[in-house]
Amino acid sequence: MTNIGFIYDRHNFSKRESFTHQMNDGWGLATDGKVLFGSDGTSTLYQMNPKSLEVKKMVTVKYHDDEVPFLNELEYVNDEVWANVYPTDCIARVSPDDGQVVGWISLHELKQHLLDSGDTHIDVLNGIAWDEEKHRIFVTGKLWPKLYEIKLRPVNGPPDGSVEKLCPMFWLRNAQHDAVLF
Repeated sequence: MTNIGFIYDRHNFSKRESFTHQMNDGWGLATDGKVLFGSDGTSTLYQMNPKSLEVKKMVTVKYHDDEVPFLNELEYVNDEVWANVYPTDCIARVSPDDGQVVGWISLHELKQHLLDSGDTHIDVLNGIAWDEEKHRIFVTGKLWPKLYEIKLRPVNGPPDGSVEKLCPMFWLRNAQHDAVLF
């Protein structure tokens, strides 16, 4: 990849400038107002100075002892970084301090509702937005017809207690595997 990012004017979307970055690729960005968080499609969560874009810290996102790869779109919500995990219907709620997944959000029911409604052309989840003022969460995806406001509700999880049933991750237990099957 080129390691080049672009800054656009928020009013007319014209390109203002470009910059170089240290991520392998640019998949997602979010901020808490002090730190710029970035993802590059791996299990690494980058923490950068928002002015210089210098990487200050990198953490590996893990659920228990397993790395969570394919971090995509990011959003900063209530002291957590929420990361959509490509190409699943799940959002990992990540502690930016140590990279541990502290919870999961499954959007399987929403995606299934879209498919059942005839929106068979939809693609992956890849948009998360947080309205901090009104405490609202919005999600969307590639080729999704709308932006959806969602409300979270706790679930007990699958009967066996494994999040892998709700969010079929790509648990890479053997480091010698260089292919992912799903």
